[in-house]
Amino acid sequence: MQWRSLVVGLVVLRLSLSCVLWLTFGLGPGVSFGFNFHLGFNLHKLDLLFREDKGTESKGKTWSQQIQGKRYEQTASTCPQVGQQPPPQRSYLGLFQGNQDEYARRYSSFPDSLKTKMRGMARDMFYFGYDNYMKYAFPKDELNPIDCEGRGPDVLNPSNININDVLGNYSLTLIDTLDTLLVLGNVSEFQRAVRLVIDTVSFDKDSTVQVFEANIRILGSLISAHILLTDPKHPFGEVGFEDYDNELLHLAHDLAVRLLPAFENTNTGIPYPRVNLKTGVPPDSINETCTAGAGSLLVEFGILSRLVGDSTFEWVARRAVRALWKLRSNETGLLGNVVNIQTGQWVSKQSGLGAGMDSFYEYLLKSYILFGEKEDYRMFQSAYESIQIHMRRGRESCNEGEGDPPLYVNVNMFSGEIMNTWIDSLQAFFPGLQVLNGDVDNAICLHAFYYAIWKRFGALPERYNWQLQAPDVLFYPLRPEMVESTYLLYQATKNPFYLHVGMDILQSLETNAKVRCGYATLHHVVDKSKEDRMESFFLSETCKYLYLLFDEDNPLHRSDNKYIFTTEGHVVPIDKRFRERQWSDLGPFTLSPPCPCMNCNRIPEEQRYALPLKSVYMRQIDHMVGLF
Repeated sequence: MQWRSLVVGLVVLRLSLSCVLWLTFGLGPGVSFGFNFHLGFNLHKLDLLFREDKGTESKGKTWSQQIQGKRYEQTASTCPQVGQQPPPQRSYLGLFQGNQDEYARRYSSFPDSLKTKMRGMARDMFYFGYDNYMKYAFPKDELNPIDCEGRGPDVLNPSNININDVLGNYSLTLIDTLDTLLVLGNVSEFQRAVRLVIDTVSFDKDSTVQVFEANIRILGSLISAHILLTDPKHPFGEVGFEDYDNELLHLAHDLAVRLLPAFENTNTGIPYPRVNLKTGVPPDSINETCTAGAGSLLVEFGILSRLVGDSTFEWVARRAVRALWKLRSNETGLLGNVVNIQTGQWVSKQSGLGAGMDSFYEYLLKSYILFGEKEDYRMFQSAYESIQIHMRRGRESCNEGEGDPPLYVNVNMFSGEIMNTWIDSLQAFFPGLQVLNGDVDNAICLHAFYYAIWKRFGALPERYNWQLQAPDVLFYPLRPEMVESTYLLYQATKNPFYLHVGMDILQSLETNAKVRCGYATLHHVVDKSKEDRMESFFLSETCKYLYLLFDEDNPLHRSDNKYIFTTEGHVVPIDKRFRERQWSDLGPFTLSPPCPCMNCNRIPEEQRYALPLKSVYMRQIDHMVGLF
């Protein structure tokens, strides 16, 4: 009997301690038996308080259920009378039943006439920005849409990397939008723009730029435009012209050669973050770079190597990816955010899916799709598994069961412990990557969470604190990631829900960001104040994905060839010539057969016609971001 008394005493002590913590620190929801539950998205507190053993978490319940479970244990001794049924336990999700039909009524259909209207609206949005750039800003890099002026590098303040990392005095916006002109079907303007680039652009400039930005915005666009100009299948019709002599490819090669010094004199093979296009790596260059910046060069460099028959570019890009991969944690398989390129030590041990890491994962999968190197896919599969184990929180299934909706949080790369309670807008790309990987169920849920944030603010704040239900960083520079995932989910499911999401985004941009000569960065997503800047990716990606979302008959959708988008939204074909190379000095790789890259048949039939996410879960997510 003594051991029973000891066990009972320990149980009572634990319950008492839980109550003290509850009452002292308010570590849980305010609970009532009506419909006014206050449910915060309190995963961090759950992680700290209710972890039985270090490194393990209960993912099958919501944090609120686990806390309520303690209360139910305290009152479990109250027995029903003889012959009386015990009262049924109330489902956590019962709080969100509400009027579920409102979601079905709003999202379950999208008439063709409205689709045509939205396609025209997306086209007009692009041309309003593009035409004003050409009128007021060209040949400068960007348009200041409020003052109707051009913007180039900040030569008076070289430390202004927010501007100088991107702007290199090389007509950035014109180059970045070349293939968008073809996507919109404007062959004549595409040809005019190509000639302008050939006649006016030079990279022999005293400009210090970020290797990553120059690669994805400039090099990627030049390669894409060159491929589309010379594609014998002519998906956009006859777009070439007689006197074209591979000038875009020559420009791309010239730029890549000027970026190569970033890979020299590093002990790890991980490149310096910046180069001067004339002189190479600046003498005062820092030895720190982010994982995405160093590890997201392989698609563009790999294609260039195959087009010019020179393995150098792919070799240095692949060496950087391998070097980063070797530095991952032996315990979790995760990588950090910022690394020292000389010592290989992690400067930032945060591991997440957003800024500093996003396109690293993206390019592991896309490199495999393009080049067929099995090593790339093995790395991606391993990384994806580690992400699911250590970053993913919430219920096991997106569309079934009890618990909080799935969310990917920022964790310590070595322990998997949550490091903070914010997510950033760049992470909104991840549902699109999940679609490419065939994990459509998880993609649906994560996208729905970001869409709920968009509905609340009419934009995505740069950082959103899921615990406080409020933005941490308030600006929105017209980023495309949310639109990109919406487009890819629609291509995978053909569910009209995603057309409604696209319409909401279009209307929000028209209402909140349109100014005299274009579309301006939102300085504050709450009061909608603006900054006088229109980044090139707004035309290159945001408008492109919005247009494609509503253009079912676009050549990209009808062509026999398959295409993939770079991380800057540039169109490149999945072509067997990119799976062939004239060299064998990159390592003992095995080429796989071409990837079918079509996962639509993995989607349950009911998700193609009903709402992609059940109404009760949509309502739950809306509540968790403060929509009601």
